[in-house]
Amino acid sequence: MSRIAKQPVEIPNGVEINVSGQVVSFKGPKGEITLDVNPGVKINKEEKEIKVEIIDDVAIAGTMRALIYNNVIGVSQGYEKKLNLVGVGYKAEVKNKALHLSLGFSHPVIYEYDSDIDITTPAPTEVVIKGINKQKVGQVAAEIRAFRPPEPYKGKGVKYSDENIIRKEAKKK
Repeated sequence: MSRIAKQPVEIPNGVEINVSGQVVSFKGPKGEITLDVNPGVKINKEEKEIKVEIIDDVAIAGTMRALIYNNVIGVSQGYEKKLNLVGVGYKAEVKNKALHLSLGFSHPVIYEYDSDIDITTPAPTEVVIKGINKQKVGQVAAEIRAFRPPEPYKGKGVKYSDENIIRKEAKKK
């Protein structure tokens, strides 16, 4: 039995959850999400918590519980990732639902994103990605970082704000 699947998910105030068959819908102050549940598990909603019951697939029960928990946090608090641009002349700005990045290439990189993701640039070298879907926020952050990942010699590139780049020593004469 999965240790994670045994734990119930608490429902915070202001979050509404409806279970209908194998579809769970979450509604909260930040928005709405629906989740298709694997047929190997059954979702039981009680007054202030949700429990995952295993029918035949033990392996997927912990994953389903984690997805339910992530959606509850997403509709109540939301998710956020911060990226920093390190390098001379590197900057970012948002125009018309597109992120324009100057990353040292001959042309600016233009990244268009979905309407359920919110990207802001509080400073020219800082990008903040917000949304209610944890997977989507992480995927958008990874795609932006992939345009110019940080390199180990000078540390230049797009990095997560909490990421530590392991620096290498330059070649000696």
